Amino acid sequence: MTAEHSAVVAKRVESGSADLSEIKQLADAAGYEVVGELTQTRTEDAAYMFGEGKVDELAERVRETGARCVIIDNDVGPYQTYNVGTKLPEDVEVIDRFTLILEIFGDRAQTRKAQLQVELAELRYELPRAEVKASLAKRDERPGFMGLGEYDESVEQDIKRQISEIRDELESIAAKEQRRRKQRRDSGFDLVALAGYTNAGKSTLMRQLAAEIDVDENADRHPDLETTAESEDMLFTTLGTTTRRAEMDRRNVLLTDTVGFISDLPHWLVESFESTLESVYRADLVLLVVDASEPVPEIREKIVTCHDTLYERNEAPIVTVFNKTDKLSDEELAEKTAALSSIAPNPITVSAKTGRGVEDLRDRVEDELPEWRHERLVLPMTDDTMSVVSWIHDHGYVEEESYGDEHVVVEFEARPTVVSQARSKAADLRPADA
Repeated sequence: MTAEHSAVVAKRVESGSADLSEIKQLADAAGYEVVGELTQTRTEDAAYMFGEGKVDELAERVRETGARCVIIDNDVGPYQTYNVGTKLPEDVEVIDRFTLILEIFGDRAQTRKAQLQVELAELRYELPRAEVKASLAKRDERPGFMGLGEYDESVEQDIKRQISEIRDELESIAAKEQRRRKQRRDSGFDLVALAGYTNAGKSTLMRQLAAEIDVDENADRHPDLETTAESEDMLFTTLGTTTRRAEMDRRNVLLTDTVGFISDLPHWLVESFESTLESVYRADLVLLVVDASEPVPEIREKIVTCHDTLYERNEAPIVTVFNKTDKLSDEELAEKTAALSSIAPNPITVSAKTGRGVEDLRDRVEDELPEWRHERLVLPMTDDTMSVVSWIHDHGYVEEESYGDEHVVVEFEARPTVVSQARSKAADLRPADA
């Protein structure tokens, strides 16, 4: 780790004690080495975010550690950023929580869709700050301070134009993905999405549930889905989605894992990644994965935040999955389940690490998915009959089949669209002597 990537992290809270664990994880994910920290409990100072005396203390911490960056775990305004910066050594950068998140997203974005979403988030973040930052840059002797030069109205208009163009391209990508979801459903697949906070164990759980086939060749692949790799304890290992076929008893299921939620995401940032969240919004079932080893208040806050994000547009039922139960005794798990029953009724408890409860989760998934339609077809014996029977096996669940000299009887369950297609294929069969 070079000196250029050393950082002091700081956070202000209105009451209680500031928790720096997540911002440290975010800093680590962005490639920073945290060499110092500072917290304060007080109301927000309009000029500095922290009290001015605390900012002087922050500057001293920076000088002592030789840090080249200060990461503030708050939503810091451009004036506050400027004022804090004037207290620090000249070559020290000041960034806030959301700038850090966007930096991580930018590093992780590999697909065109991911890159567009990152750019959209950056522009939405920049738009209300552009005029302020430019006026501050005029007042500061440092060239290019805060990233903008002279401001005029064209700067704001240019940002708005770029936002519009990116939205148009993302809408085109979303339309293609919607057609792909329809094709998968027409092929007999149910779509299940994994949602939840980062480090809740979603990727590990996916590895437990999924077959080896990765069916989403255009998406980023989670490194820990490789059979030889271990799950990484790092935020935002990937920004894209990964879809794999799940191993189920009766149903054909495609399981999609996507980037995890993090605390205190502003509305504009969630909206910027709406295209990625479409895989959750448009699923047939959502598995909301929770780290059950965390304290009850933290779990409750995360579940509520996820529900607020998902219920607004989600079309599917949500099943809460309490993961990492290997870290809890049965008594502790029972107490947490009871304490959270009002917001997470009838959860499934699993340990993705050990495999405990995974079979029960498979059963629950099949129970919660939209009901299939039962059908009984009598197929004339033709040169194409066995091809139709094979197609039904591939797209539904065959309960019984019997063969006579002139007919094949197939009883099966499948999605309504698959039943309709099977009927059409059956109607097209003609006996050889017809």
